Amino acid sequence: MSNHKNYALIPAAGSGSRMGAELPKQYLPLLGKPMIHHTLSVFCVHPAVTRVFVVLSPDDTGWAQYDYSALGDKVEVLRCGGATRAETVLNGLNAIAGQSQSADWVLVHDAARPCLSQEMLDNLFAELLDDPVGGLLAVPVADTLKREGKNGRVDHTEPRAGLWRAQTPQMFRYGLLRDALQAIGTDTPTDEAQAVEFLGHAPRLVMGDGHNLKVTYPEDLVIAELLLNNTETST
Repeated sequence: MSNHKNYALIPAAGSGSRMGAELPKQYLPLLGKPMIHHTLSVFCVHPAVTRVFVVLSPDDTGWAQYDYSALGDKVEVLRCGGATRAETVLNGLNAIAGQSQSADWVLVHDAARPCLSQEMLDNLFAELLDDPVGGLLAVPVADTLKREGKNGRVDHTEPRAGLWRAQTPQMFRYGLLRDALQAIGTDTPTDEAQAVEFLGHAPRLVMGDGHNLKVTYPEDLVIAELLLNNTETST
């Protein structure tokens, strides 16, 4: 078992424009709390997580409007978010350089994935703590995939064998992830694993769960509420 620290890093500098809401989606109400509160709580109560960094836009005005005292003292806000997710993550990594070692683990998680469970985190730690590269939660693609051609018509069907749908957290060593994002540039990668792949590494796929959905559209918020309600009822 590794003796290095495990940090969670939550990029939350986006506007969530696809939700069609006035609030950035991380602050949309979910069971009486802002969505990001649920996202953070899983990391805050997990004993293996040392600290939880939330990377906000420098001009964010939403965070201070809510009470996060129930989360305890693990949360630290960094107001250095960038124009892209990758830039926000890299800025966050640079901001914690003074308190992080190269071999420490960083778990980057979407602010809009509020249904992550303790069991999923346990599984990720169990699979990756001694892994030489790191990896990510993901689920095999179940749907048939169509490649669009001209005029909105199907060009062909893509074989789905071996395809996985990436989730978060994505867990990599601090030094490796920072080097990867600096090397690939912050306009290109859509997730951290892509940046690590750019350096020639092969991140490990760790079986996730369909409940770990990313809230992107208004109907996703309804599903997240049902999932969280069910979780609270069964505990």
